[in-house]
Amino acid sequence: MVRKIMLMKLTDNGVKDIMNAPRQIEEAISTFGNMGGKMLCFYTVTGEYDYIAIAEAPDEEIAMAFIMGLNAGGNIRTTTSNAFTTKEFTTMVEKCHLCFQDVLDMRPGAV
Repeated sequence: MVRKIMLMKLTDNGVKDIMNAPRQIEEAISTFGNMGGKMLCFYTVTGEYDYIAIAEAPDEEIAMAFIMGLNAGGNIRTTTSNAFTTKEFTTMVEKCHLCFQDVLDMRPGAV
């Protein structure tokens, strides 16, 4: 599974169509579920972004197909980041150390 953090801004068209936004959000969440994904959380927020969501998908292709579909609708634009659990991050750090042990050991102060 891959996790995505999606930061979303309404477009001018999205602002004009705001009365339909609650229905469109529910439809998008349902569509994502039908694609095999799961919306872990979805918030309407104030500030630079209008919506924030954290989603989980079986793979990158499904995640990106969903995100492209959201953007293609014309009501929002997304900024997307990958999200990793602490366990996944720990594994990455361990792999980094294994791959770059010689380089890391040459740093000033390294033991």
